[in-house]
Amino acid sequence: MKPLILLDVDGVLNPMGRPSLDFRRYLCTVEGVDYTVFLDPRHGRRLLDLAGSTGAELVWATTWEHHANDWIGPRIGLPELPVIPMTPAVPGEHGELFKTRHVAAYVGRRRFVWFDDQVWAEDEDHLRVRQGLHDFLLVHVDPEQGLTSRHLGMAHDWLTLTGFSQGS
Repeated sequence: MKPLILLDVDGVLNPMGRPSLDFRRYLCTVEGVDYTVFLDPRHGRRLLDLAGSTGAELVWATTWEHHANDWIGPRIGLPELPVIPMTPAVPGEHGELFKTRHVAAYVGRRRFVWFDDQVWAEDEDHLRVRQGLHDFLLVHVDPEQGLTSRHLGMAHDWLTLTGFSQGS
């Protein structure tokens, strides 16, 4: 089975800090609420290249849920992606992010890389100890800067070293 590359939006593709000139400003309206997002159109190609070179599948792991396919993907050049449902947003019992249980339920036993600005040691502990998962890489993204080439390189190296390159 293909490994997964899980994508958050806010803090990862939409940085919270002052974005570089490579980012474009967009106004999105989701369920009657306006949001301003800053997106780098190069992220889509870079993520598609990462998935293609490692044989992985891109998946939204964001509270934007299906709205990411409407508002985020088209602006950075991503096709429609599968979505991990994130509701209900019940707080974690042991300090883990509320999304972590949803991710665990979705991935099953598949290997995955997860780009998120809110994943920490508690999330890794929850996935390894409480869910019995072992083959994953949590990539903490600084929400002020968002996703960088360094993060993509970490994911590529991990996916390749764990035997998931296209040629293996």
